[in-house]
Amino acid sequence: MVALMALIGLFCGDRIRALARSYDDLPAPAPSWPALEPVCAGVAALVAWRAGLPYVCFAVIGVALAVIDWRTSTLPDAITLPAYPITALALLPTGELPRALAGGAALAAAYGLLWLVRPQAMGFGDVKLAGLIGMAAGALGWQAVVLAAFCGQLLGALYGLALLVTGRGTRDTQFPFGPFMLLGALTTLCLAW
Repeated sequence: MVALMALIGLFCGDRIRALARSYDDLPAPAPSWPALEPVCAGVAALVAWRAGLPYVCFAVIGVALAVIDWRTSTLPDAITLPAYPITALALLPTGELPRALAGGAALAAAYGLLWLVRPQAMGFGDVKLAGLIGMAAGALGWQAVVLAAFCGQLLGALYGLALLVTGRGTRDTQFPFGPFMLLGALTTLCLAW
C-alpha cells in the first residue's frame, strides 16, 4: 500500500509542477524543481505509513501549496478552499470528522486572531491554511492540533532567525510562512500516536 502511495505521489509531483508554474508570474524563469516528484512520492508514502491512507490527499495538497507559496508567496484559494471538502471526505472513514472540523475551526480562529492583530506579518491565506491543517491534525486529537501549530511556528521562527544570523534578512524581512506550517503538520502526522 505504501508503494502505491509513492506511485501516486510521483504522478502528483508532475501535476504539482505544472500547477505551480501556472501561478508563477515572476519575471525570472521558474526553477525546474528536479526533486519534486520524489519528494511528493516520499511525503505521500511517509504519511500513508505513519498516519494512514485518509491523510494522503492532505499531504499531496500540502506539497502543492508549499511549492506554490515558496515560489510566489501565494496560497491560492483555488487549491486551499476545495481542499477542505476533499480532506473532510478523506477523513470521514476515521470516525473523527467532528473533532477534525472542530480542530480546523480552532486553528483557523487562532491564526485569524494573529492576522487581525498584525495583518502585515501574516497573509490571510495562512489563516485559511491553518484551518486545513487543524482539520488534518484534529482527527488525530487535540494534542496533534497544538503540536502542528507549535511545530509550524517553531520552524518559521528558526528560518527567520537563520536569515538574521546570516545577514540575509532583517526583523522586517517577509517570507512565505505556509511551507513551515505544512512542515509542522507533516511532523505531527509522522508522529501520529
